[in-house]
Amino acid sequence: MVQHRSTMGRHCQHRLLSGTANPGHHPSQHWRQQWRRVHGIKVRRFRLPRRDSADPRRHQQPLHLLAIFARTVRRALEYASAKYVFTHFNTGNSAGIHSNLYIFVLGLLMSQYTLSGYDASAHMTEETKNAGRNGPIGIISAIGISLVVGWGYILGITFAVKDIPFLLSPDNNAGGYAIAQVFYLAFKSRYGNGAGGIVCLWIVAVAIYFCGMSSMTSNSRMTYAFSRDGAMPFSSIWHKVNKQEVPINAVWLSAFISLCMALPSLGSLVAFQAMASVATTAVYIAYALPILFRVTLAHNRFVPGPFSLGRYGVLVGWIAVLWVATITVLFSLPVSYPVTKNTLNYTPVAVGGLFALILSSWIVSARRWFTGPVTNLGG
Repeated sequence: MVQHRSTMGRHCQHRLLSGTANPGHHPSQHWRQQWRRVHGIKVRRFRLPRRDSADPRRHQQPLHLLAIFARTVRRALEYASAKYVFTHFNTGNSAGIHSNLYIFVLGLLMSQYTLSGYDASAHMTEETKNAGRNGPIGIISAIGISLVVGWGYILGITFAVKDIPFLLSPDNNAGGYAIAQVFYLAFKSRYGNGAGGIVCLWIVAVAIYFCGMSSMTSNSRMTYAFSRDGAMPFSSIWHKVNKQEVPINAVWLSAFISLCMALPSLGSLVAFQAMASVATTAVYIAYALPILFRVTLAHNRFVPGPFSLGRYGVLVGWIAVLWVATITVLFSLPVSYPVTKNTLNYTPVAVGGLFALILSSWIVSARRWFTGPVTNLGG
């Protein structure tokens, strides 16, 4: 369920990336955005049932995109100063929040959301040669590439930003879509029209599409693995593979659940915002639990693999666990005041309900029949 939230969240990220969290944007824009997300999930369902779809090379985003984003600032006739980019703190908001520290804390949500997907390499290790080393190396490589490309993208965007309130205004050229407005103004100021900005926005959309493709590949692979181990209802259905050796039923299930989780956002911005918050919190809890068990219950009997952090592993593990515990609390705080049924942050309710359901299932039934993962398919 956590990974399905993440798949839906890749679509949700597009709206937050575009700055449409502004409550003043036109409802028709919201509907068009949501239908594009739903359509994107359906398209991915039909793209995945191919053996080569799991090839990570098909989902890599070319590094030359970094140059395209970095050139955005070069296309703008007016640049923000380095002092403005690195020291200006925007406190303007329509959420009724006046504490700068609180604004900073809430701003961590989308930053933290982008720092996810580390586990994709781990889920595909059964199809990877020398998985004990290549899996961790894949995780580290993904973080390193994201650091370079993401930092360049953010710098290019922020240096082209001069008037933040105007970027978020529903009366601007992009109707409140902040990133779209940045691209549009950068090219219009240089060439007299914003066509180049529209092209850049499509590049962002394609990148998000492949993020969603990667997430669906990963969660369908997990669905297959869990059902193979007998850990899901109707496991015999979900772990079947077709003639191309693709777990087609697991792919369908993943697409269906992701679609169902995206549909509520068609009628409610609150549901959309809650789902994005829940996706971030839940996926990080899923990351932290194995690490917590590693540094506590399995501290003395854990057997390191061929790739290990050595004596620093426990220290890094505790830092990770404490950080996830911190952001779990922070992301459960209200994001708008006064708190009403329309502004309430439903993250703690959703995450708490999910964990209560899982724990109840384990106590009532699963602990009596679940024996653990299948470790030898041939024997």
